Amino acid sequence: MIRPSQQERSHIELIAVYEICRVLGASLDLQRSFRAALNILDAQIGLPRVMIVLPDEDDSRLRVHSYVGLDREQAARGVWQVGEGMIGRVYQHGVSVTVPDVTQAEEFIDRTGAFSAQDGQMMSFMVVPIKTDHEVLGVLAAQRAVEGNARLSDDHRILKMVATLLAQTIVLSRAVAAEHQRLQLETTRLQKALAPEVRGRYALDNVVGVSAEMQQVFAEVHQAAPSRATVLLRGESGTGKEAIARAIHYLSPRKDAPFIKVNCAALTESLLESELFGHERGAFTGAVGDRKGRFEQAHTGTLFLDEIGDVSPSFQAKLLRVLQEREFERVGGNRSIKVDVRLICATNRDLEKMVKRGEYRADLYYRINVVSVFLPPLRERRADIPPLVAHFVDRYNKENRRKLKIAGDAMEVLTHCYWPGNVRELENCIERTATMVQGDVIRGIAFPCRQNRCLTQTLHHLDKADAVSPVQMSTPLHIPVVRSSVKDLPRPVRDSAESDENWSEAEMDAADDVLRIGPTEHLNGTPRQFGDEPPEGERERLIWAMEQCAWVQAKAARLLKVTPRQLGYALRKYSIEVHKF
Repeated sequence: MIRPSQQERSHIELIAVYEICRVLGASLDLQRSFRAALNILDAQIGLPRVMIVLPDEDDSRLRVHSYVGLDREQAARGVWQVGEGMIGRVYQHGVSVTVPDVTQAEEFIDRTGAFSAQDGQMMSFMVVPIKTDHEVLGVLAAQRAVEGNARLSDDHRILKMVATLLAQTIVLSRAVAAEHQRLQLETTRLQKALAPEVRGRYALDNVVGVSAEMQQVFAEVHQAAPSRATVLLRGESGTGKEAIARAIHYLSPRKDAPFIKVNCAALTESLLESELFGHERGAFTGAVGDRKGRFEQAHTGTLFLDEIGDVSPSFQAKLLRVLQEREFERVGGNRSIKVDVRLICATNRDLEKMVKRGEYRADLYYRINVVSVFLPPLRERRADIPPLVAHFVDRYNKENRRKLKIAGDAMEVLTHCYWPGNVRELENCIERTATMVQGDVIRGIAFPCRQNRCLTQTLHHLDKADAVSPVQMSTPLHIPVVRSSVKDLPRPVRDSAESDENWSEAEMDAADDVLRIGPTEHLNGTPRQFGDEPPEGERERLIWAMEQCAWVQAKAARLLKVTPRQLGYALRKYSIEVHKF
C-alpha cells in the first residue's frame, strides 16, 4: 500500500478535523455526535476500530460510550476500573500511551475482545485522554495495523486534536444540562410560589356574577367540581366557559395537577390528533422525536376541550375510545397508553340538533354530556353588567395607569345593549372606549353605538337587528326596517294609515328576503302580555305587536311598518301561531 506524502497527510487531517468540528457543533446529543466523529476517523484517517470511554456518574468505573468497529456485545464488555490497564491508567494520570504491538504490552487489557492481535498482524493501540485544563473527562482509544512505513506519531497527533474537541463538547453539554436543570428547578419553585395566586385568580369567587342565573351556575359548579364526572359547559361564545372550567379544576381534588386546554376548532383533524394523542418519531414528515400529547400532559389533572362540537365526524370516533377506555396510541405508535384525566368540554353548538341531523355521534354526545352546566348569555343576566363594567374599568386603570370612571348615562347605554358577543364583547367595548376617550370620565356619547358607528351592529344585523338597541327615551326614536339585501336602497317609510295595496311589486317581492323587525313607534292601546314599550328581541316584538292589534295581522304589519307578506314570513320563521278569536 502506498502511504500518502506528509503534505497529503496534513491535508487529509485538516479535512477530517473540519468535518469533526462540524458534526460536534451540530448537536448536543453526545451519543449521536460522537458516533459521527468516530466514523470520520475511520473514513478519513483509516482507523478501523475507535472508541470513546467515559466514567459512570459515580466515577467508579469506565465504560465504552461510543464506538466504531465493535459490535454491541463487544462494547457491552468494555468496562474498566480506574487505573486498570491502559484505559484506566490514561484516565487516572491524563497522559497519552501508544504501544506498537499489543502482544508485547503487559498493561494492555482487552476487555472488549476487539483489539487483540489478528491473523499474526502487528496491531498498535493508542490511548489519549479527553481532558480540560483541570479535569480528565474520558479517553479516546484507537487501533491500527502496523505495516510498511506506518507512522503512529501522525495518528497520535490527530487523536490528540480530536480529543480536545471532544472535551469541549462534553463541557458544553454539561453546562447546558446544568442550566436546563436550574431552569426547571426555578420554574418548579415559581409555580409553587404562584400556585395560590393562580388558584385565587381562577377561583369561583372571582367570577363576576351577581344575578340569580349565575348564582345557579355557581351552585352547580360547586356540586360537580369534587367529582370525577365529565362536565359539558353549554352557552354562547363569550359567556366565560373557560373561566368556569378553570374554576371547576381549582375546586377539585386535582387542583395541584396540570390544567391543559385545547381549542378543537383551531386545528385541523390531523393536527388535532397529534396534539391530543402525541406522536412517535418518524410518524410523519417533521416528526423528529417522540412527543407527548395533551392527554399525557394532563395525566392526574384536567383536560379542557373547547369547541368540542366542531370536531369532524371521523375524529369523533377516535375521541370516543379515549373517553371510554382512558387509553390511546400515539400517532405512528402501537403501544397503548393509559391516562387518568378529568375531562371538561365546552361548546356553543346545539348538539341535540346536530345528533338529530347525523352530524354528531350520539354515543359521543352521551359520553361528554354527563353533567351539563348552561351559561346564560349576558342579555339574560343584565344585573351582571354593572359589576362586569366596574371590573373591566378597574383592570384597565391598573394596566394603563388611568383613573377612568363610568358615568351613569354610560352605564345605561351598556345595560340596554343586546351583547351578541356576551362578556367578551363587553370587555372589548370597554377597552376600546376607554382607550379613545378623552378625560377621566366615560360618558354615554363616547360609545360608538351612540354615534351610529357600532361594529357589532354592522356585524350582526343580518341575524339581530337589535344587536344594539337604543336607550328608552321620552321621545320615541324612529329607525327604519333593516333588510338583508345590501343592494337595495333604503325604502321610504310609509304612513301607518296607508293601505297595503299601495306597496310596489318590488317591495312586495322583498318579502322573500330575510325580514328583520326593528324598533317600532308607540301605539296607544292596552297591551296584553308585554309593557307599553316594544321589547328588544325580534320574536318578542312580533308577539307584542300582535297583542297590541288583537292578533290582526294587517294592523300589526302597519304598526311594525312592514308588508303583510313580510309579517307572515316572520311569524312562520319564529313558529308563532296566530290566535283565532
